Amino acid sequence: MTPKIPNHVTDFPFPGQTPAHGGNRNPVVVGLDIGTTKIAAIAGRKNEFGKLEILGFGKAGSNNSVQHGQVLNIENAVKAINEAMANCRQSNPNLKIDEVYVGIAGHHIKSLQTRGDLVRQSLDDEISQMEVDRLIADQRKTYIPAGDQIIDVIPQEFTVDNYQNIKSPIGYSGVKVGANFHIITGDRHAIRNIQRAVNKSNLAIKDIVLQPLASADAVMGDHDLEAGVAILDIGGGTSDLAVFQEGILRHTAVIPFGGENITNDIKTGLSVLRSQAEAMKVQFGSALAQQAKNNAIITIPGIGGMNPKQVSVKTLAQIIQARMSEILDFVTYHLKQVGMDHRTLNGGVILTGGGSQLKHLIQLTEYQTGLNARIGFPNEHLASGHISELTKPMYSTCVGLILKGYNDYERNLKQFTTSNMEVQMPEALKATPIPEETLEEEFPSDDEKHSKARQRFSIWEKMQKSLIDLFKEEEENELK
Repeated sequence: MTPKIPNHVTDFPFPGQTPAHGGNRNPVVVGLDIGTTKIAAIAGRKNEFGKLEILGFGKAGSNNSVQHGQVLNIENAVKAINEAMANCRQSNPNLKIDEVYVGIAGHHIKSLQTRGDLVRQSLDDEISQMEVDRLIADQRKTYIPAGDQIIDVIPQEFTVDNYQNIKSPIGYSGVKVGANFHIITGDRHAIRNIQRAVNKSNLAIKDIVLQPLASADAVMGDHDLEAGVAILDIGGGTSDLAVFQEGILRHTAVIPFGGENITNDIKTGLSVLRSQAEAMKVQFGSALAQQAKNNAIITIPGIGGMNPKQVSVKTLAQIIQARMSEILDFVTYHLKQVGMDHRTLNGGVILTGGGSQLKHLIQLTEYQTGLNARIGFPNEHLASGHISELTKPMYSTCVGLILKGYNDYERNLKQFTTSNMEVQMPEALKATPIPEETLEEEFPSDDEKHSKARQRFSIWEKMQKSLIDLFKEEEENELK
C-alpha cells in the first residue's frame, strides 16, 4: 500500500494560514493569569493576518488565595480559577478549554547567567534546530540551589567557532556552537502550588511562563526590541521587570511591591477601610503630589453613624508617590546593575499591568529614571473590533501567554488540538459599531456645515448689534 503524502496546504496548514474550506485551522490558546488581586482567563486564536482574535474572556477576584504572586491557599485559588473559567466559557458557550498557559511571578523568582558549548559531530553539515535544542536542554542540568526549579532557559547571543554575537546559528557550519543563557528559577513548592490549583480546576498546564516576559510579548513591537526597553509590569503583589537590548533579554527581576502595597499604605496613612482606600486610589489617586490640587477634598462616609471623614487629595497623592518612588528606585538600581541607561535603552520604559493606570505615573517614571516612558497596551497584536476592556494594561500577561503558546505552535515545540476550529468571536466581545445616524451627526455634510456657520454668524451679528446699541445708550446718557 502506497503511503499517503501529506498535502501541506490542506492537511498541515502553516500557522496563520486559512485552509481552502474557509475554516481557521489554528488552535485556540488560553492564557491564565493568577494574580494577587484578580485571576483572568483569555482564549485567543490567530487569524489569517497573524493577529489575535479573542474568543473567550473571564475574570474573578483572587479570593485572598494569592499573596505577592504566590498561591498560598489552594482551596480558595481553585474556587477563583473555576469562577474565572466559568465566566470565560459563559462568554462563548461553544469554547472547549482543557489546557492553559499559566503566568508565574513572586518574590521567589530568581535569575542567573550561564554559558554553554556543544562540540559538533558532523562538521560538514549546517547547524540544525535539533542541535540548538540540545544545547538549550543541557542548560537545564545547571546547578541551582536546593529547593529551586528551572522555569525557563532563554538563549542570548550565540557563537560559532570565532564568530560572535549571532542571533541564530542555524545554517552556519563550524566545530563548536555555544551561547550565553539567561536562566529563570523559582521555588519548587511555589511552582507546585500553582500546578495543584490549576490541576484541581480540571485543567492541564501547557507551560508556565514568567509574567514579565509574557507582558513584554504583548506590549512590545520589533522596533522596541531593537531600540532597547525596560518593561515594568506593576501588578497587585509585585512589580516585574524585564530589560531587552538589541533584541536580547538582558535582565529580569521581581520587585516586592505592587498595587496592594499602595492600597495598604493609603489604608494605614488615612485610617480608612481597605475598600475605601482602593476606591480613592483608583478614582482620585495620582503618582505626583505636585499635580494634585491643594484645596481638593474627598469626603468619606462615616462608619456606623460616625461623622463623615474628609481627606485631602494632596495627602493621598503624597502617599502614592512615596510608594511608587520606592518601586522606581528598584528599577533604577537594577538598570545600573546591568549597565543600562538612556544611551542603551532608547525605547525607554514601558509601563503595563493594573498599576500602570495611575495618573501622572509617566511623568514620575521619567523624572526618576531619566528615561522616556509610556503605557504599554496589549493591542499591539490584537485584531481590531474587540471591546475596549480587553485592551487594558491589566490583561497584558494573558495576551502574552497566548502569544507564547503560538510561538510554541509555530516552532512545533508542543502538540495542539484544533477541536475549537469552528468557534467564532462571540458578540459579547465585539466592539459596538457606531450607528450611521451618529456618524452623520459627528460628521455633518458640507451643506450642514455652511448652515451652522451661517447660524453662528447670525447669532454673532445679533450680539454685535445689541452691544452697539448698549454703547449708544450709554453715550446718550452721558451727553444728557
